[in-house]
Amino acid sequence: MTVAAIIPARGGSKGIPRKNLLPLGDVPLIAYSIASALAAHSISRVIVSTDDAEIATIARAWGAEVPFMRPANLATDDAPDYPLFEHALHWMADHEGYHPEVVVQLRPTTPLRPRGMLDSAINMLVEDPCADCVRGMTRPNQNPYKMWRLADDVRYVTPLLDTELPEPYNVPRQNLPMVLWQTGHVDVFRSRTLREARSITGERVRHVLIDPRYCVDIDTAKDFEYAAWLLKTGGLDIDVPALA
Repeated sequence: MTVAAIIPARGGSKGIPRKNLLPLGDVPLIAYSIASALAAHSISRVIVSTDDAEIATIARAWGAEVPFMRPANLATDDAPDYPLFEHALHWMADHEGYHPEVVVQLRPTTPLRPRGMLDSAINMLVEDPCADCVRGMTRPNQNPYKMWRLADDVRYVTPLLDTELPEPYNVPRQNLPMVLWQTGHVDVFRSRTLREARSITGERVRHVLIDPRYCVDIDTAKDFEYAAWLLKTGGLDIDVPALA
């Protein structure tokens, strides 16, 4: 199947200004996602979707394509994923006659990807014709069966999950169903899922399990510090970015 990686990288990050270009281990944050995509044998194109000219220039320097610029209305703080992928696929179809069967989303804010993980996730989707999507996931430290939310009367709390288990919040942790947390490392989906279901997820989702050592989602300066510490001390096996 034809597989394209699309890296969404807008320029207007407010939590950490210019986040996608800030250095992590002496290279721009976005370079890690580009390096992972370039190293994957299954991926034929590595494309950055951005609204920012500087990000476009840096992305090209590290080996990615930037064949189009993302419209400003698809690069706001609250813009969902679906429209930016719809825009990317429509643009490439209209201007290049290019129709990838599989799309890989790589978020720059989850830069530490185990080597070979992308090919594993792509192969999982390709080999399972019933699957709509494969997502990177890990086992979380906390189980939502033991979580609560505020009730309508905010003096009280009520269980977060509506479940058939009697009082799951009192059940030993090891006896509860196993849960998974999506990490943001990778989303692999079929382009037909985007067209027909108007979703990048669909209904039949599989997972590729991520070692927690690789799990950092960069939203704050502290997250940057933690990611840098993991790079230096974690013994992580990742694809190292190199200038094109």
